[in-house]
Amino acid sequence: MSTELPWRLAEMTTQEAADAVGRAPIVVVPAGAFEQHGPGMPLATDTIRAEQVADRVARALGGRVVIGPSLPVGVSPHHLAFAGTVTLTTTTFAAVVREYADSLYRHGWRKVFVLTGHGGNNAALTTVAQDLLTTRPDLQFAWSPLTALASDVVAGMEVSEVHGHSGEAETAQMLHLAPHLVHTDRLAAGTTSTAGLTPLARLSRTSGHPTLTVRYDHLTANGVLGDPRHATAHDGKAIVDTAVTRVTAFLTQWLDA
Repeated sequence: MSTELPWRLAEMTTQEAADAVGRAPIVVVPAGAFEQHGPGMPLATDTIRAEQVADRVARALGGRVVIGPSLPVGVSPHHLAFAGTVTLTTTTFAAVVREYADSLYRHGWRKVFVLTGHGGNNAALTTVAQDLLTTRPDLQFAWSPLTALASDVVAGMEVSEVHGHSGEAETAQMLHLAPHLVHTDRLAAGTTSTAGLTPLARLSRTSGHPTLTVRYDHLTANGVLGDPRHATAHDGKAIVDTAVTRVTAFLTQWLDA
């Protein structure tokens, strides 16, 4: 029989959950999406990456945090032109996050950390964080994107001028975390340079200007930004290891704050 402390809330009994509040005051909630990831990767790519990184963080912290229920569907209306994509509105997603937090709060947790593998969730998470300052002033709520935690590692990779969704960095992570779900023979380049964008799409990708939101089928014909054929499991491990290290360091400080 294992003597390792359980850290996945879903695998605990209700008594174990009650006991965990004292020893593990932070609940980590992995958030992802259910959306197209080009011809070579699964719809749950963002959720898989968030769950795997969260699990590694919990292992590193030795039972001092618990992994809460995932948010497997995110805010993905910009991907709806591609088959299989399922989305929540920003209002629904934010409501679900708040209700997760409210439920955990009722049982005694006062620190909730959402790790999102999908950038489309970011704006809603910012809104939830602001709202909770008023509705739950004694609840500390934090969140973080995943790949952005290792932006320095990504910058050192062989990436296209235009890269991101389903591109080099995401594919590399999946080659490390779930290689059996990556159809390497189907990986194909998508939009790799600004020259391949329409004027409107190019404007949406320009930094230092007002934000313009466009659908992904206006950015790329196959759902890919970048060239995933250049991705390697080695680069994926470097991204994941860096993200785990940085989340672990943050949560360690938060535990002691």
